[in-house]
Amino acid sequence: MRKRSLTLLSDGTLFRRENTLYFENEKGRKPLAIEGIYDIYIYGHVTITSQALHYLAQKGIVVHFFNHYGFYDGSFYPRETLLSGDLIIKQAKHYLEKEKRMKLAKAFVRGGAKNMERNLRRWKAKADFSRELEELEEVEKITEIMNVEARIREKYYASWDKTLPGRFKIVKRTRRPPKNEMNALISFLNSRLYATIISEIYNTQLAPTISYLHEPHERRFSLALDISEIFKPIIADRIANRLVKQGVIREEHFREDMNGVLLTEDGMRRVIQEYNKELSSSIRHPKLKKNVTKQRLIRLECYKLIKHLVGLEEYEPLIAWF
Repeated sequence: MRKRSLTLLSDGTLFRRENTLYFENEKGRKPLAIEGIYDIYIYGHVTITSQALHYLAQKGIVVHFFNHYGFYDGSFYPRETLLSGDLIIKQAKHYLEKEKRMKLAKAFVRGGAKNMERNLRRWKAKADFSRELEELEEVEKITEIMNVEARIREKYYASWDKTLPGRFKIVKRTRRPPKNEMNALISFLNSRLYATIISEIYNTQLAPTISYLHEPHERRFSLALDISEIFKPIIADRIANRLVKQGVIREEHFREDMNGVLLTEDGMRRVIQEYNKELSSSIRHPKLKKNVTKQRLIRLECYKLIKHLVGLEEYEPLIAWF
C-alpha cells in the first residue's frame, strides 16, 4: 500500500480502538488505514487520545499541527529510530567549524536563488541575480549571507509581481499576519512545505535541530528552514503562481482576520488539494535515470546532505531542471 499524507481540516476526535485508528466528527465515524498513512496534518480543532498518539508513535507517524489561521504550531515527533551518533557528531562539527558552516549556508542560498531565476524565466520575467551571487561567495559571516538572501528575495518578488494578475500582487512580503491575498497564499504554502520537510528529515538519520544558514534555536526544526530555501521557489511559489493565474484561488477564498488577510476553509482545501497533487507528481531524474515524485526530491536532498557530512560527496543544492 502506497502511503499518503492525511489532512484533517474539520473539527473532531482522533482515537484508537483495538488496532484501528478512527476520526469522528459531526458527519460520523471513519476508520483510517494506518498502514497507508505517511504523516498527518491537522488544521481543525482535533482532540487526539493518548491511545491514538501511542499508536502513531509505534508506527513512526509524524503529526503536524496548524492553528486556526493555517500557521504552523508544532509537530508530534515520535522517538527517532534512525539516529546515528556518528552522524550527529559530524553534523554538529559542520556547524561549529566556521568554514564548513559557511559553505553549506551559501549552498542553500545559492540553490534557492538559482531556482528563483528558473521560475522567473518560466514566467517570462527578469531573472538575474549574478551580482548578488558573486557577493555571496565573498561574504564571511552568516548575517551577511542572510542579508544577500534577503536582497535576492526582494528582487525576486518585485519581478514576479509584474506577472501576477490584478489584486494578487505581493507588493511587500508580510507574514504574521499577511497583509494581502498573495502573501497569505505564500505563507500558507510555505508553512505546509516546512512541515513536509520535517517529515522527510524524520525518515533519515539527520538531526532536525542542527542547521547552518538558520541559527539553531529551541522549539524549532531549523534544518527544515535551511532545506526549505531550495524548495520554496519550485514547490510553494509555483503552486501559488498557478492557483491565482488559473483562477482556482480567487478573492472570495480569503477573509480579513488578525488585522490581516487569511485563507477561508474552502481556500485552504483548494490549496492543500493542489499541494498534494504537486508533491505526488513524478518527474524524470537525470542522475537516477528514473521517475521520482516531487516529495521524494526532498528526501534525496537530505541524503545528499548526509553524504556531504560524512565526507562521501560534496553537497550541491538541487537546481530545478523541470
